[in-house]
Amino acid sequence: MMSDKKRILVVDDDEDFLVTTRHRLETAGYDVVTADSESKAAEALADCAPDLAVLDLMMEHMDSGFKLAYRIKKLDKSIPVVMVTGVTGETGMMFGAATNGERSWIHADVVLDKPIRYEQLSREIERLLRVS
Repeated sequence: MMSDKKRILVVDDDEDFLVTTRHRLETAGYDVVTADSESKAAEALADCAPDLAVLDLMMEHMDSGFKLAYRIKKLDKSIPVVMVTGVTGETGMMFGAATNGERSWIHADVVLDKPIRYEQLSREIERLLRVS
């Protein structure tokens, strides 16, 4: 039986974020696949492409999220990517995806700073899925 639910890949090394986000997205009607590392996310991508991905920037490597976003966009440029990061709070470095130039090197459609309110994430997911 084929499901018409949108599949969202959520990748983060923060177990609390994964569990909470998965629960809320599934409650909202999405099919959710989670991974707690870049390598496990790569395995999930090999099984099936998501309709949207939510990626943490820093996991086992400082650039894990960047590499995953690149891999997803190489697989299919139309898959929206939401990058979530605590890098601004941890390092003071700020970056975003407001311009085409920023999106081209970040390979993300949206960048959200942690801590993230679920309502903010949900709004971006709904907007990106409508556009794609």
